[in-house]
Amino acid sequence: MIILKKQGGKKGNSVTKSFDACHFNTNVILKRLLLWIQNSCLLLECFLFSTMDQKINVEIVGLIKDPTFHVAKSIAEGLKQKFPKAFLDPKIQPLLEYDWHTYLCQKKRELRGEVWQYSSSLMCFVNGLLLGNDKDLAGWAKNQWSFSFTRPQAFYMALTEDYYTKHLRDNGHQFVFMDIEIAGEAVGRLLFELFSDVCPKTSKNFEALCTGERGLSESGIPLCYKGSLFHRVVPNGWVQGGDISPERKGDGGESIYGQTFEDESFAVSHARRGSLGMANKGPHSNGSQFYITLQPTPWMDRTYVAFGHVVEGVNVLRRLEEAPTCNERPKYECKVTDCGVFKF
Repeated sequence: MIILKKQGGKKGNSVTKSFDACHFNTNVILKRLLLWIQNSCLLLECFLFSTMDQKINVEIVGLIKDPTFHVAKSIAEGLKQKFPKAFLDPKIQPLLEYDWHTYLCQKKRELRGEVWQYSSSLMCFVNGLLLGNDKDLAGWAKNQWSFSFTRPQAFYMALTEDYYTKHLRDNGHQFVFMDIEIAGEAVGRLLFELFSDVCPKTSKNFEALCTGERGLSESGIPLCYKGSLFHRVVPNGWVQGGDISPERKGDGGESIYGQTFEDESFAVSHARRGSLGMANKGPHSNGSQFYITLQPTPWMDRTYVAFGHVVEGVNVLRRLEEAPTCNERPKYECKVTDCGVFKF
């Protein structure tokens, strides 16, 4: 910080500058300057659009389960309703957790700068320029358009729950969950979307093993993932579980159709982290063991049947991935403590 001091002496008072380098934060000044430039560019672009009689485009992208996304959505829709000649219909893009995490990482790489530290669960854009989160959008709407839209927190909580439920239901796919425990610590839930339209038989096998609805197998094994372990972690490859045999060594398991069943379809690609597929010992040998990929693994596409993917549980999958191992087997139990069909 720059300090101005008055000093007395024989030659009279003089003003000297004391520069405290330890407290002079160049990064803060640069960040504020960049933010000012960004806002100035945004205001200039909005002004040019208005003078050229072109409408303003507001885009909201965010995590569907976060109420702040719905706050921003309401503001964007309110601006369009109050100023129909000035605004285009807002672009609203609700994302589940995994897709939001992927989108945010891509935007950080694309925009860089201050965006590397961006931690909000939504992004608001005006004419393609990043404005910020819901508070930034609210401030912009108030300062530039004298517009405000406020509702009680309970309103947005209820709106979030209803919107989330409708989004999943309209998807048309089945969703199942697994609650995970590592070394006795509950670490959270994995939520899977099953592509039952592409792989109905494989999806039903996984769903039934989550619910335990089929009881015992012909050999007397409980047909349920509850209590089973993730027994293998392949770095940069996949995590594997689903051995429902009593020994839990990682070499057992059965399907609901018998010991094994056929490869149903290779239509679903292993194109992303979080792909869910059936582990096997060769062609047409699917049982109960499954894997979750830790990165795109296209080499699996013609060998293993993928039939779903993780949509929530980014941090849970990371915890499984980071579990300490010996010869690819976790040193501590990574257990499925509960599982079933996700209720809307």
